[in-house]
Amino acid sequence: MKGISSNDFESALHAIYGEDAGSMSASTVARLKNAWDDEYEDWGQRRLSSTRYAYIWADGVHFNVRNGEGDRSCILVIVGAKFNGEKELLAISEGYRESEQSWKDLLLELKDRRGLELDPKLAIGDGALGFWKALPQVFPDTVAQRCWVHKTANVLDKLPKRLQPRAKTLIHDIYMAETEKGANRAFDHFIASYEDKYPKAAHTLSKDREQLMAFYSFPAAHWKHIRSTNVIESVFATVRLRTYKTRLFQNTL
Repeated sequence: MKGISSNDFESALHAIYGEDAGSMSASTVARLKNAWDDEYEDWGQRRLSSTRYAYIWADGVHFNVRNGEGDRSCILVIVGAKFNGEKELLAISEGYRESEQSWKDLLLELKDRRGLELDPKLAIGDGALGFWKALPQVFPDTVAQRCWVHKTANVLDKLPKRLQPRAKTLIHDIYMAETEKGANRAFDHFIASYEDKYPKAAHTLSKDREQLMAFYSFPAAHWKHIRSTNVIESVFATVRLRTYKTRLFQNTL
């Protein structure tokens, strides 16, 4: 809602609070908007130079909003986890999910403008993100981890529906293995099972093997959190809920 007009802000309040927003005076709406702008500005400028992040998760979400060009807006999100396990939203910005430049601008904002000097240990995200080309330019020492949830969906898409349940189980056996050795064994089994008849499915998995298995080099207690971008799915769910409510409200105008 950063930068929107007072009228649009009032519409957003209606979408979120329903009829309760109707009792707010124009001065109340203006005061809330100014408070929101100030809080957002403070949050977006807070210094990170004294903080070290073990992990960062990156993803982008498309959601339908009305605009003059009919394009679908995308919100780029980065969440960080400190070494004590505390997670926080680091950055959120409008951009293009597959754009290297969009992600580079966001990462440079974290590093140069807000002082995130030390490279996070691991970054987790979908392989389709432009984030991966931008990451080594800004944080060259950060290890890449592909999201297993996104990868599973991509692999299954290359298989007939009748084979997908079995393939999903075999993929699950890889990233749920208790040891890296066991995971590699399960990985090899999947490739051997599908590479002859379904080479596209096998290649979709094998081409990112190193990045898919990176999480095994980190503490086992963290594996369930760092092998996918589920950490930020709740953020996206909230965005979709709000935009859905906004569309309902707009459709009544």
